[in-house]
Amino acid sequence: MPAFRSAEPVRTYYVYNAAWSYLFALSFTLSAVYYVRDAGLNPLQMVLVGTTLELACFVFEIPTGIVADLYSRRLSIVIGFVLIGAGLLLQGLAPAFAAILAAQVLWGVGFTFTSGADQAWITDEIGTERAGPVFVRAQQFELGGTIAGTVTAGALGLISLPLPMVLSGAGMIVLGLLLAVFMREQNFHRTPREERETFRHLAETFRSGLDAARRRPVVRSLVIISLIAGLSSEAFDRLWSVKILTFSFPTVFGTSDPAFWFTVLALAGTILSLATSVVLNRFSPERLQATHPTGILAALALVQVVGVITFALVGNLWLALAAMWLRTIGDTLTHPIQSAWLNRHVDSRSRATVISMVSQANAIGQVAGGLPLGALGRTSLRGALLASGLILTPIPALFLRLTSARAARADRQHSPTASGVDSTD
Repeated sequence: MPAFRSAEPVRTYYVYNAAWSYLFALSFTLSAVYYVRDAGLNPLQMVLVGTTLELACFVFEIPTGIVADLYSRRLSIVIGFVLIGAGLLLQGLAPAFAAILAAQVLWGVGFTFTSGADQAWITDEIGTERAGPVFVRAQQFELGGTIAGTVTAGALGLISLPLPMVLSGAGMIVLGLLLAVFMREQNFHRTPREERETFRHLAETFRSGLDAARRRPVVRSLVIISLIAGLSSEAFDRLWSVKILTFSFPTVFGTSDPAFWFTVLALAGTILSLATSVVLNRFSPERLQATHPTGILAALALVQVVGVITFALVGNLWLALAAMWLRTIGDTLTHPIQSAWLNRHVDSRSRATVISMVSQANAIGQVAGGLPLGALGRTSLRGALLASGLILTPIPALFLRLTSARAARADRQHSPTASGVDSTD
């Protein structure tokens, strides 16, 4: 292995997540304001932007996941960051609806190259037992990067709204090239060229991922949960800013500019998520790293339901913000716990593909739910947001159902008539 690829994997993963989160926040903190002010998009066009992005993710999620399993996790990640950077550059340099749609395709395809590949890479390099704590710790690095990126976006946005996007796009390309140089990949074995039968291997890898989703209750349930979450999230993610902009912002430091306040709101939500993550990791690490963390995931899902429904119903700016931050905290903390849980239930051969299938279920949900709820939002913004919250209500029950199913299997295994052990958990 070349000396320049000797970077320690866990440290590389932490730096990667911090840098990715910084650049993501740099680009997207003020994107909603940019769409309205500079590009002049109407609410329907804003929903179409999100739908185009999710369609790109839906179409390319599985093929790019298979590439990561068959060829190289590192190569997949590098390609992804270059495409994401190109998309963000196009979006920032051409404030027109058609260009923004094209940018969504570019960065959406790029994201699918990274989706699943990064988690599969670190799990291969350090093993499944170490991966859980690393995912939780990486979440804190992500939140720290998000805080720095949000502050930077706010400062640059006061100069020019597209400036943060352009710098973020360039930074994504540079990050991809740096990972190509320094990212170590020792425990992934690429199929030799003389043994490679591309279509056969693609089909086999996809079938193994599908088989894992079919046989394992955890994988199957997470696919369903991801689909439901997607049905709700597309409309909420696009319409929450519309509701916030209906309120009058107070003047602080001589300005009530939405660019300033959107930066403050994003920063506050991220700091709250970081503080909650640190507290839970310190005082209840056994829950975050549990083999079957169904209880805490059900509680976090309930927090999100309460947050979205409350946000839809209240007519006060500060209550709406509190509800939105509650939803953000629940969503942010869920991700690393769920990722570690999923990774423990799939083998290395199909890991990236299975993770991609879960992501694809979310994309399907967003495509299916976004436009109908967006259309409802044109006549009743409150109704669309309330529907987003109600769609989420089955998720806590699905997590608790996994707990009940596991308990029932345990009872059967310890009964005098038990004849074997169910290995499909």
